[in-house]
Amino acid sequence: MSEHRRKPPQPQGGGRAAARRAAQQPSGRRAAPSRGEASASRTGSAGPAGGAHRPGPHGDGEPYAGRAAARRAAQRGGRRRGADPGGRGRGRGPGKKHFIDYPRYDKYGWRRWVPSWKLTSALCLAFFGSLIAAGSVAYALVGLPQQSLASKAENNVYYWSDGTPMASTGGEVNRQIISIDQIPKAMQDAVVSQENKTFYTDSGIDPQGIARAVVNMAKGEETQGGSTITQQYVKNALLGDQSQTLSRKFKEIFISLKVGTKLDKRQILEGYLNTSYYGRDAYGIQAAARTYFGVDAKQLNPSQCSFLAALLKGATLYDPQGNVDLNPQATPQANTARITFRWKTTLDQMVQNGYLKPAERAKYTKLPTSQPLKKSAQLSGQVGYLVDLAKAYFANNNTQGITSDDLSKGGYEIYTTFDKKKVKQLSDAVEKVRKENIDPKKRPGQDKYVQFGGASVDPQSGKIVAIYGGEDATQHFTDNADFTGAQVGSTFKPFVLAAAMEHGRRDPTLGPDQPDSERTPVNPDKSRYPGKNLLKIKDYTGQVWADKDGKEWLQANDEGYSQPSISLREAMRESVNSAFVQLGMDVGIPTIRDEAVKAGLSPDQLSKSDVPSFSIGISDPSAIRMAGAYGTFAQHGKQRDPYSVEKVLKNGRQIYRHQDKPTQAMPAQVADNVTDVLRTVVDKGTGTNAQVTGREIAGKTGTTDENKSAWFVGYTPQLSTAIDMYRMDDNASSKDRKFLSMYGTGGQKTIHGASFPSAIFKDYMTAALDGAPVLKFPKPEPIGDAVYGGGLHSPPPSPSISPSDTPSSSPSDSPSPTDSQPAPPSPSDSCSSFFGCSDDGGQNGGADGGTDGGGDGGTGGQSPPASPPGGTDGGTGNGGTDGGTDDGGGLFGGPDS
Repeated sequence: MSEHRRKPPQPQGGGRAAARRAAQQPSGRRAAPSRGEASASRTGSAGPAGGAHRPGPHGDGEPYAGRAAARRAAQRGGRRRGADPGGRGRGRGPGKKHFIDYPRYDKYGWRRWVPSWKLTSALCLAFFGSLIAAGSVAYALVGLPQQSLASKAENNVYYWSDGTPMASTGGEVNRQIISIDQIPKAMQDAVVSQENKTFYTDSGIDPQGIARAVVNMAKGEETQGGSTITQQYVKNALLGDQSQTLSRKFKEIFISLKVGTKLDKRQILEGYLNTSYYGRDAYGIQAAARTYFGVDAKQLNPSQCSFLAALLKGATLYDPQGNVDLNPQATPQANTARITFRWKTTLDQMVQNGYLKPAERAKYTKLPTSQPLKKSAQLSGQVGYLVDLAKAYFANNNTQGITSDDLSKGGYEIYTTFDKKKVKQLSDAVEKVRKENIDPKKRPGQDKYVQFGGASVDPQSGKIVAIYGGEDATQHFTDNADFTGAQVGSTFKPFVLAAAMEHGRRDPTLGPDQPDSERTPVNPDKSRYPGKNLLKIKDYTGQVWADKDGKEWLQANDEGYSQPSISLREAMRESVNSAFVQLGMDVGIPTIRDEAVKAGLSPDQLSKSDVPSFSIGISDPSAIRMAGAYGTFAQHGKQRDPYSVEKVLKNGRQIYRHQDKPTQAMPAQVADNVTDVLRTVVDKGTGTNAQVTGREIAGKTGTTDENKSAWFVGYTPQLSTAIDMYRMDDNASSKDRKFLSMYGTGGQKTIHGASFPSAIFKDYMTAALDGAPVLKFPKPEPIGDAVYGGGLHSPPPSPSISPSDTPSSSPSDSPSPTDSQPAPPSPSDSCSSFFGCSDDGGQNGGADGGTDGGGDGGTGGQSPPASPPGGTDGGTGNGGTDGGTDDGGGLFGGPDS
């Protein structure tokens, strides 16, 4: 047998197992031989342990267990305490065990830093114990909310512009605390079913809801729930701190826990229902029952209880009456849909929870009818309108996030811009005309439902100094100074003229969207347009304009006024519709709309239709906006939005102040030329009834189709005022409301801007400006070029067609020369016995109706058979534009809007 296949000699003293055991012994039990010793012993003789050796690769002997066993033995030895001072013992435990075994005594490497289960348990116990101790202290320190204090909500105090108190409100319906026995069981059940189904069994808080609310607050999001009825009661009671913060939430939790243990559920529910806000400034269930249904709380039926319970979700968005001033989404239609769904759901949940029998539920199939909002006596007259206007303005314009609901809780001092003296003067001027001329008993078919509105603005600041919202804020609930839907008629023409002077007439050879550099600005005296009755309107290229059905537009003028050529100053003075409709087509309706918006009109209150009648007032801006926009002309093109709140204080600290932010809406040259032309209207045109002795007045009359509304808007350098008049059944439902004709109203055959509105303007401005400095308008710089529109290509060849003297573009310090052409005849019956006739050739027989009325959107000059004589106002166009026949348009009816 080969030598290499021989068995190695067996070790003595136990064989291989003994050798392995010897190699694995700790170093402390035997001395590790040095390398020299190991070499000497590897000669084939037995080692110290008696183990056999075998030759190494180089002839030296080593233990039979091999190098791997030696490495394992070395590694084990390195983990022993005190072993291998050269570095193999790194990571070893401490030399002495501490009371708190951390880092851990008997672990090595990363395991030393992992706490033991004993340490972890101790820490958790200590943490939760601390929380319990802190919670116990907080629980002991917080007090129960006092219901008597919670029921005394603060008022808001509104001040006149001179700093004197105007009204104290915020709880217009006094809160009255009633006992739980006076609150119907159906009301209690409705609230529990809708707000907190576990109310009778929970501890006063909802842990899951709280956690969700805390997370949302930490993210900066809305809290969205997390409140039980107990928590909501606590929030209602803590009127001094309604903020949504983590500290506020923890405070609320501890108080809620204490309330949940100290008060029984009936007491908590009583407090909640007595301190909750139901909208319309009604706090508590008793005030809500009287406000919405006119009964005591104990008389409410289950359907009414479900209605009131739904309001607790947010009265502004659930009150069927709506309030778009406080929230644009709070329309009557949207609110009615929301509360109807919530009302039905609550009744169904009451059945599911066993609170209401199905047979009783089946009785209620229609949302209960709530009564209209009523205001307290201190808000009667104009004060209620003023308070609502200031409240809405502040809620929509503050940067503090203060909502209408916050305002309703009270505690604010609101300093308004309203001048007490001017408010009375405006009201007196309106009531004078009303008492002397409007008699619903004598003329129910003509004088019933007559409404007046007005607003007066300081153009130098934008302050709303006075409004007239209606006869009485406690009886007539719509603010007539704000948006009413009444079209403005020819009072819109100044914006057309401004656009034509600033941007110019378009070049017929170029496209519709032309830069100003390609346009030709007009001059109000040198530029001429057709003043023909039944003028066939063309687009800016000279093509006859037709609607989508191919119908041409024939524009009528009032009483058939017709001239082949007329300057824009004359067209404004006599309110000639055909000239301004054609001018509007040449300039472009979108350009005119933009000009009106820059001047201060709201885009939402302008017609969206790009049709010819847009230029003669088919839009329906509010009186406030019209006064503000005309104030832009008074301030040489500098525009300021009208505002009604100067500053607001809370707990003596100012939290809001109005910031003046004027913009240059148009060049001063344009605004001053518009003013100069509008002075001509008052000096010797349709607006002579608005003249104020010793004052320079610029203004414009306006009347709409079928005499459905009439306006006068005018201004001095320091005061701009708009007056409107219309008829509308205010008691009809919103969808059934419509404007009614004013033929025969006040004993007049027709009503136009030069009649009652201009008389009110004159009386008010005379009183309001009494003692104020007499300011004059500046002389305007020349502007524009001679533009001939509507097919006119050159100046009229005959002097008999145009004025003998060219009107000056300078301010009209004296009446302009009388036109040499004969004026169109004015029927004698158009001269009002109340206003008289003008002898200046302006057809002012009472009289915007002579030149302004029927033509304001005229409908072809065809008088309807039922219309009284006196013009074409209310012609019979087929539908017109933007709202039926109002300012309808051409002979064959305007295009659909």
